[in-house]
Amino acid sequence: LEAISKCYFLCHFLPCNLYFIIFHLLFFFSSAEPVDVLKALDFQSSPEGIRKTPGFCTVRKGSKPDVAYRVAKNAQISAPTKQLFPGVFPEDFSILFTIKPKAGLQSFLLSVYNQQGIQQLGVEVGRAPVFLYEDQHGKPAPEEYPLFRSINLADGKWHRVAISVEKKSVTIFVDCKKKVTKPLKRSDQAVINTEGITVFGTRILDDEVFEVSLNFQKRSKKEEIERRQ
Repeated sequence: LEAISKCYFLCHFLPCNLYFIIFHLLFFFSSAEPVDVLKALDFQSSPEGIRKTPGFCTVRKGSKPDVAYRVAKNAQISAPTKQLFPGVFPEDFSILFTIKPKAGLQSFLLSVYNQQGIQQLGVEVGRAPVFLYEDQHGKPAPEEYPLFRSINLADGKWHRVAISVEKKSVTIFVDCKKKVTKPLKRSDQAVINTEGITVFGTRILDDEVFEVSLNFQKRSKKEEIERRQ
């Protein structure tokens, strides 16, 4: 699917919603079924730190109002990545979400770690959104992560966002308008490992150890720096 068609789908067919309040968080692939992350993480059951709240569209003719989810700082939601993405994670993909962050916020929306605790994929929203990506060869380097300095999502308003990864570039759409395309200096045939864990709303703390029925440990910041040298 072309990135612009995915953004059109987001703006015209998805119910409007999300803030840190969040309504929809979807992964789209050209060769696989889309993944509804909130459904996969069972947001409907209102886990700790998550509560239902009115969405962007509180009045809809002929249908119920939108229901979003307010994500508190104490929310700790994670799952084995294979639970969300049971097959091979496609090389090209799009992430679509509607969000209303607290004004001035800078926070992780989603982080995907491999078995060694390396963050392979992440979306940071706020005053300057960041797209984190690290393939099986450690590319791109952290200093080359796409940073969208000209975009501010943390203005206290609702925003529909689409991030499209295709070949060696990443494009961000905000409110159905193409904003910025950045190079993504990843390897040829880049791979995202699905044997680790996916964390919602935060990233694993520097010295924290995560255990979810698999051999998974998060490196400390010091260890990660030493690994990159």
